[in-house]
Amino acid sequence: MKKVTLYLLLIAFVFTSCSTVRVLTDYDSKTDFNAYKTFAFYKKGIDKAAASDLDKRRILRAIEVELLAKGFEKSSTPDVLVSIFIKSRKRVDVRASFGYGSAYHYWYPRYYYRGNTVDVTQHTEGTLFIDFIDATKKELIWQGIGTGALRAKTGPKKEEKIKLFVKEILLKYPPESKS
Repeated sequence: MKKVTLYLLLIAFVFTSCSTVRVLTDYDSKTDFNAYKTFAFYKKGIDKAAASDLDKRRILRAIEVELLAKGFEKSSTPDVLVSIFIKSRKRVDVRASFGYGSAYHYWYPRYYYRGNTVDVTQHTEGTLFIDFIDATKKELIWQGIGTGALRAKTGPKKEEKIKLFVKEILLKYPPESKS
């Protein structure tokens, strides 16, 4: 029974760790998100984000594209301010494989023991926080958090990864109303 439980946990871990971007959201349930129609970026918050100016611009462009597609308008007197926060950490993945393999020799299979192997890989895991702040009250009303592997170091692949992070996070905005 222990082996079956361990095996099921291993399968669940593999499937959940392979997802591209994991997204969590939190929001003020008393907020009417339909009241927000315009946005601007919150410069004070963005200046504190630990990223290069190039990456900040990439993130802000991706956010702007997604919000415009949702019907928002960019404004100098916004309803909502958008801020970002970024953090990263090194991750070590350990994957074990073990058991038997098979090969066909003429008309019948041959089974062989392929041994136990352990693969260890390292990558950087990034987390992007997108905060929506009510412009008049200066209160956080919604936060989206996306976490995933950052394998692209520069160029178009990095820009595509950023767009994917932003798109996945903002798919959860606005939160579904509980009618």
